[in-house]
Amino acid sequence: MNEITITHILFVSTALFFIGMYGLFTRRNMITMLMAVELILNSVNINFVAFNKYQYPGKLDGVFFTIFLITIAAAEAAVAIAIIINLYRSHNSIDVEDASELKY
Repeated sequence: MNEITITHILFVSTALFFIGMYGLFTRRNMITMLMAVELILNSVNINFVAFNKYQYPGKLDGVFFTIFLITIAAAEAAVAIAIIINLYRSHNSIDVEDASELKY
């Protein structure tokens, strides 16, 4: 039977990571860039859980790291959304090019 191995999981994680990197470097919309960063963090979460399952099946260290990383990602998203809302209020746009022209 076909069994899911760590190679399959790492392939999915790598694909998510590079999709996130592509979105981060090619998009100018700040919300899309935030979603790309979340994809990168989720690929790291998949790696933590996969290596925990296959390297140390009796321990939960990878799961604890994943929960910690999800907490950090939630805080990062809250701060980023607050910055995006303030940028939109001041410039009526969430384009990164407009953010580089901030006037004080």
